[in-house]
Amino acid sequence: MQPLAATGSRSFGGWGVVIGALLLFVLMAFSPAQLNDGDTWWHIRAGEWILQHRAVPQVDPFAGEGLPRAWVAHEWLAEVLFALAHRWGGVAGVMLLTALACALAMALLGRRLERDLDELTVLCGMTIAFVLMAPGFLARPHVLALPVLVAWTVALLEARDRDVVPSFWLVPLMALWANLHGGFAFGIALAGFFGLEALLGAPAERRAATFRGWLLFGGAIVLAALATPHGVGGLLFPFQLLRMKSLSLIDEWRPVAFEGIVPLELLLLGLLFLLMRVPVKLSPMRILLLLLLVHMALHQRRHAVLLAVVGLLVLAEAVGRALNRTPLPGEVGSGPPRPVLAVAFAAGLFVAGMARMALPVTLGDARNVPATALAAVPTELRGKPVLNGYDFGGYLIWNGISPWIDGRTDMYGDERMFAYDRLTAPDAGFLAEVLNRDRIAWTVFPPGGRIVGALDALPGWKRLVAGPFAVVHVRESGAALP
Repeated sequence: MQPLAATGSRSFGGWGVVIGALLLFVLMAFSPAQLNDGDTWWHIRAGEWILQHRAVPQVDPFAGEGLPRAWVAHEWLAEVLFALAHRWGGVAGVMLLTALACALAMALLGRRLERDLDELTVLCGMTIAFVLMAPGFLARPHVLALPVLVAWTVALLEARDRDVVPSFWLVPLMALWANLHGGFAFGIALAGFFGLEALLGAPAERRAATFRGWLLFGGAIVLAALATPHGVGGLLFPFQLLRMKSLSLIDEWRPVAFEGIVPLELLLLGLLFLLMRVPVKLSPMRILLLLLLVHMALHQRRHAVLLAVVGLLVLAEAVGRALNRTPLPGEVGSGPPRPVLAVAFAAGLFVAGMARMALPVTLGDARNVPATALAAVPTELRGKPVLNGYDFGGYLIWNGISPWIDGRTDMYGDERMFAYDRLTAPDAGFLAEVLNRDRIAWTVFPPGGRIVGALDALPGWKRLVAGPFAVVHVRESGAALP
């Protein structure tokens, strides 16, 4: 069978990646959707706390119920960056920082794809990556780590292309990653995978040297991952998190639900079409890696970003060969030199960023922001214990209110998470027990939750606020606490 087409022309001469990344930056910078996560607000507050105290918290400084809890603030550097962006530009500054990280990741991804694919195919690949990653384009630490993920994967692939041990300049990159987000553990695992691939593919006379080189590199990046305020605890944190049974209660940790047409399904169908249409050939190890990435993305939807980045980069060279695209060593096609493209990219970011800062950002009601409902809660009531919806916890912290629960699942632990699931089911008896045991004075939940109806029926409780985004209940004056 002949390939679909011989692709060697580059109609945009490298400008396609620049334009695509800038379009993503503009979309993100002006899209309020990146604020549709309650965790954004407590991440900013955590960064502010770190800047004010010049220390990384070891115990929770926000939730007021019960004794202080040990807290591994493993994303402390990303939180500081969010806090600095907020100090500089308010909510618009946070949006710009998030948009910048997304645009840089996409530019790095497209730049590597240009080595193996023609410009049109590169743009298709960037579009696929965007569609898969878009649900996770939120103002959260994992987005700030996206450029690191892309740069790390590209560097490992380039080392394998040259059949050498990766540069030890990647060691400080691992230290940066470990202080930004727990995804660094995947970076270490990916390095181990490529190290094993190098070892299995090495001729007998070079096997010992290959083993030593990759072992030294692996040891160096593990040591770099220890260079955090939490030391060994920070290194072990991602693995301890994965052992939590209550992760299945959180949407992003759940399997993909194929109730309708979802982007991941379209990608897999397109991949099957490609594999049956053109002779895409991968080594057994690369096939194993792709299968693992697909499994991770199906098993926990948050891992779609890994499939989008690592999977796409791994496939690119094989697809390029199948389409008769010869890699260009030492350069990225014809067109302007890299400095010209870099300057154009930076200029585009600056102009779009200034336009973003010129327009005010009004923080109104949203799925995770019960602004109007909270504004109606009297000041004296805000200081009393509250029972809140999980997605509202971050916004309560943002407003100086100690929540009953928020997005720090690792800190609260399985017991609190399963208790929240039980009382919001709702288990009316358990709900009444928690309200009295924790001396809850008011509650705030989304209006569609079944717990709202249970609170309506509970003696001694009444609605204070009922809006399209949140319902607030308070104890009636005659309902005394035990």
